[in-house]
Amino acid sequence: MDTQVFEQALPNSQADAGQIIERQTKKATFDLKTYLSQKRIEVEVALDASITVVYPEKIYEAMRYSLLAGGKRLRPILCLASCELSGGTAEIAMPTACALEMIHTMSLIHDDLPSMDNDDYRRGQLTNHKVYGENIAILAGDALLAYAFEFIALHTKRVPCERVLQVIAKVGHAFAATGVIAGQVLDLEFEGQPNINVETLQFIHAHKTGALLEASVLSGAILAGANKELLQKLTNYARNIGLAFQIIDDVLDVTGTSEELGKTAGKDEKAQKVTYPSLWGIEESKRQAQKLVDEAKAEVIPLGEKATPLCAIASYITARTN
Repeated sequence: MDTQVFEQALPNSQADAGQIIERQTKKATFDLKTYLSQKRIEVEVALDASITVVYPEKIYEAMRYSLLAGGKRLRPILCLASCELSGGTAEIAMPTACALEMIHTMSLIHDDLPSMDNDDYRRGQLTNHKVYGENIAILAGDALLAYAFEFIALHTKRVPCERVLQVIAKVGHAFAATGVIAGQVLDLEFEGQPNINVETLQFIHAHKTGALLEASVLSGAILAGANKELLQKLTNYARNIGLAFQIIDDVLDVTGTSEELGKTAGKDEKAQKVTYPSLWGIEESKRQAQKLVDEAKAEVIPLGEKATPLCAIASYITARTN
């Protein structure tokens, strides 16, 4: 598959991304591992406190089972990082960060159902429906999705109401038939169809994976009152890392083990899904992902030291093993 069309669709950076990144790397070092660990702990504490078990206990236990199962917590961390970059604080962004993880968890619960991707393991443990049954798993996902928006509305403090409404609309748009759902529908429709082209595949993953990542980045910035120019830069950044994330996911499904991934490896091939490696091969897929990451960094590096976490997270996307 020719990748020229794909490359033409990428935004042009104002300067050579590689040179900018090299200069930034020499200027300062950043301990991403420590940063992610600290932010993950903050998110985990907030998530644990977000849902208590009351009557009927089973549904709350099912919600907590998947929500607190670990994971990278990349979406909430991106929300916190973009808020801090834009002049806000982690405190004002945390309710939205938690809500994003609730919605992401809901998507995983439903994605693992037998009628969807049919997986037995997620984040290294049995999937929700394997523990609680399909009926409770569906309801647990529904409950997390609904509660996420309530959580933003009730727990966001010291932020103008219009910004909170903007975030609720942004996150809803990202998950609805305009976002994640659209990508999921096409992903199911094109299973077993080898004639899918790269533009369609890009549309699927820009929605199924990229939309919620984009909402994560932008929602933090909106809460902090970012202007249009900054929001555009962050939009470009987020769209690039969103697609890069999915390309690497496709690669890892081929090259990783179930133990490394925390879910069943090799599922895409078994389900006869068209993926980036199936169109381009492993090495070209990695090259395209790196190109996207470089473009993403070029958008935010000129913003200064506060953009360092976002730059480092972009690099992490292509370096990760799960």
